[in-house]
Amino acid sequence: MNLPFWVRRAHKWIGLVIGVQALLWMLSGVYMTAISLEVIHGDHLAHVSDAPLERQAERLDVAQLAQIRPGFESFKLKRFLGKEVYELKGGGKASLVDARTGDVLSPLPREQVVARAKDIYQGEAEIREVTWITQAPQEVAKRPVPMWAVRFDDRANTTLYFSPDTGDLLARRHDLWRWFDFLWMFHIMDYDQRTDVNNSLLRVAAGVGLVFALSGAWLVFYSFRRRAQP
Repeated sequence: MNLPFWVRRAHKWIGLVIGVQALLWMLSGVYMTAISLEVIHGDHLAHVSDAPLERQAERLDVAQLAQIRPGFESFKLKRFLGKEVYELKGGGKASLVDARTGDVLSPLPREQVVARAKDIYQGEAEIREVTWITQAPQEVAKRPVPMWAVRFDDRANTTLYFSPDTGDLLARRHDLWRWFDFLWMFHIMDYDQRTDVNNSLLRVAAGVGLVFALSGAWLVFYSFRRRAQP
């Protein structure tokens, strides 16, 4: 049996098979290291910075909240569009209530979502489109629906996603993030959900790559050993 012949042949064909994926690993890795995560996360595009709450202010008490939303399990006081609101949670649902008047604000209408988006957006572009989302697109697949999507007419094609129940910013998406997500799909070889870093395809590719590296190392060792022989 000519072992060096078969090792060379296996090394060549494995290289042809795994070479494309190895190139994708390197290209995606370069992109991920070249651009900081802060930029990918879009912190420079939208920033939530609420003013501090007043220590002494006229607000509804817990008993009054219970009348508005019977059976609520928790609440949080926060600012929303310049006024204090309660965020009430219970039964897997959340809603906003004006902290002074008791008016229920949820679900938020389009006008308030637009005002919220303009308030936290850090750019100067105008809003291009506002969409009510009932089926989450791939870029926000894990976010709860329904949601509002506010798209800005800037170079990055920025899209801000908001909860209609709490007004919270659910996600920032822009072109650099979308390229990151696209390359991440190739990097972890999860072409469906783009989240499983321990999938079978990746394990097989890593194993084949290891065989390629070991066969190459063996061939190098064999070549030097053969040259050393008289």
